[in-house]
Amino acid sequence: MSRPFYIVLLAQFLSALADNALLFAAIGLLVFFSAPEWYSPLLQTVFVVAYIVLAPLVGPFADAHPKGRVMLIANMLKFAGCLTMLAGLYPLLAYAIVGIGAAMYSPAKYGILTELLPSEKLVVANSWMEGTTVAAIVLGAIIGGALINPHLAEHILIDLGLTTIVIAPKFAIIAITGLYLGAALVNLLIPRLPIDHKLPNRSPLYILYDFGHSFQLLWRDPLGQVSLAVTTLFWGVGATLRLLIIAWAALNLKYSLDQATQLTAASAFGIAIGAVLAGKFVRLQRAISVLPAGIILGFVPIALIWVQSLIPALLLLTLAGILAGYFVVPMNALLQHRGHLLMGAGHSIAQQNFNENISILLLTGAYALMVRADWHIHTIVLVFGLFISSVMAAIWWKHREDVVH
Repeated sequence: MSRPFYIVLLAQFLSALADNALLFAAIGLLVFFSAPEWYSPLLQTVFVVAYIVLAPLVGPFADAHPKGRVMLIANMLKFAGCLTMLAGLYPLLAYAIVGIGAAMYSPAKYGILTELLPSEKLVVANSWMEGTTVAAIVLGAIIGGALINPHLAEHILIDLGLTTIVIAPKFAIIAITGLYLGAALVNLLIPRLPIDHKLPNRSPLYILYDFGHSFQLLWRDPLGQVSLAVTTLFWGVGATLRLLIIAWAALNLKYSLDQATQLTAASAFGIAIGAVLAGKFVRLQRAISVLPAGIILGFVPIALIWVQSLIPALLLLTLAGILAGYFVVPMNALLQHRGHLLMGAGHSIAQQNFNENISILLLTGAYALMVRADWHIHTIVLVFGLFISSVMAAIWWKHREDVVH
C-alpha cells in the first residue's frame, strides 16, 4: 500500500471518530434537556437526509475535483455543525449540518481508493478502511459515552481551572471539534490526483439526468445490483441496531446511557475482525460467496432477547460484528470496482449513499414509530432479526450463480 493510502486512512479515522462521538454527545444533549425518547432515533434520520437529497450533487462534485480537497471541505462543514450545536442550535438541526459534510465526504474517501490502487487490492484496501472506521466507532462510542458523564466532565473542567457551568454534553462537543480540525489538517497532506469522470455539463437538469442514468446502470448490472442491495441493507439495519442495543441494554442489563454506549464497541470490534478475515481470505472474484454470513447474522440479535448478563452479550455482539464485517467488505469492494468501470467511483459511492441512507431513513423511522407505539423492545429486536435473515436469503438465492469479472 502507498503512503497516500495511509494518509487517507488517518484522515478517515479522525473524521469517523468525531462522527461517532458526536452522535452520543447529541443524544446526551437531548437527554439533558428532557426531549422525548423517540427523538434519539431521529438524530440518525436527520443525519442521513443530506445523503439522500444531495446524492445527485456530491458524486459528480467528488469526481470533478481532487478528492483530498473535497474531504477537507466536508470536514470543515462538520466542524461548523459542531459550532452551531455549541451555540445553541437545536441538536437535530445542528446534526443535520454535520450530515451535509458527511454526505460530501463519503464519495471522496471511498472513490479515492480506485484512483490510488489497482482493482486487485480493493478488497484489502476496504478491509483496512473498514477496520479503521470500526476502530473509530469503538473509540467514538467510548469517548462519546465517557465525555457525556457529568462527573468526568466536571472533574476535567476543575483540573483545567475552568468553571463548571458547561454541561457535560457540550463539553464533549468542544472536544469533538478538535478531532474535526485534526482531520482537516491531515486532508491537506493527501496528494492531488487526476480528475475522474468530470461532468461535461453542469446544468441542474443534466446533473439529475446523470444521477438517474447512474442509478439505472448500477441496479441493472447484476454485480452492481447485488453489491448495492447488500450494502444498502447492511447500513440501514446497522444504524437501527446501534440504537436498539442502547434500549435493550437499559432493559436487560439495567445499563445507563453512558454504559450502554460502550456495548457498541463489541460489535464494532467484531466488524474489524470480520474485515481482516475478508481481506485475507476473500478475493474480489469470490465476493458473492460471503452472502450466507448475512443470513446467519439475523439470528444473532434475536438471541440477545434471552441474555441478561454482560459476557454472553459481548460474545454475541462480537459475533454479529464478525459476520457483518466478513460480508460487507467484499461487497463494498465489488461496488467500487463495478462503479469505477461503469460511471466513475464518486458517482457509484454517491449512489450507494443514496440507497443506503434511504434504508437508514426508513428503518430508523420504523424503529422510532415502534418505540412511539410502545412496542416491547424484545418484539422490535425479533422483527429486525427476522428481517435481516429473510432479505439476505432472498438476495443470495437470486445472485448465487453470478460471476465477478
